[in-house]
Amino acid sequence: MSKKKADQTNDEKEIKEETKKDEKSNEKACEENPLEKELADTKEQLLRVTAEYANFRKRSEKEKNESFAYATAKTVGEILSAIDNLERALSNEQEDYEGLKKGVQMTYDSLMASLEKLGVTAYGECGEQFDPNFHNAVMHVEDDSLEANVITDVFQRGYKINDKVVRPAMVKTAN
Repeated sequence: MSKKKADQTNDEKEIKEETKKDEKSNEKACEENPLEKELADTKEQLLRVTAEYANFRKRSEKEKNESFAYATAKTVGEILSAIDNLERALSNEQEDYEGLKKGVQMTYDSLMASLEKLGVTAYGECGEQFDPNFHNAVMHVEDDSLEANVITDVFQRGYKINDKVVRPAMVKTAN
C-alpha cells in the first residue's frame, strides 16, 4: 500500500474514533442535561431537512431539464414532415410553376397543422379590432369610412399559445 493511501486510512480511522468519542460525550451530556438532548435532536432534524431540500432541488432541476428536452423533441418532431416536403420540392428539377406553388401550399398547410397540434394559433386579420396586448401597430391611416381602431392591413400574423403571445401581429390601423 502506498504511503498516501496509508495516511488516508489513518486519517479516516482518527476521524471515526473522534466521531465515536463525540457521540459518546454527547450521549453523556444528553443523559445529564435534557436541553443538550433536545439540542442534539434539533441539530439532527435540521441536518435531515437540509439534506432533503438539497435532494429536492437536484430532482427538480433534473425534471425541468427532462421536460424541456421532451418539449423540444416533440416540437422538432412535428416540424420534420414540413422540412421533408421542402427538401423534396427543392430536389425537384422540373420547371413547373403550378406544381411548385401546390407543393409550397401543401408544406404551409403541414406546418400550420403541426403548430395547431402544439397548441399554437395564428391571429391578426383585416377588419379585427386593434388590441395593443396582441397587435403591434406600425402604421396608421385616416379613413372616415372605417371605424376607429380597426385593422386595415396585416404585415405579419401573430401567434399565441393559449393566451400567451409568442409574437404580436404587425398591423396597420385606421383612425
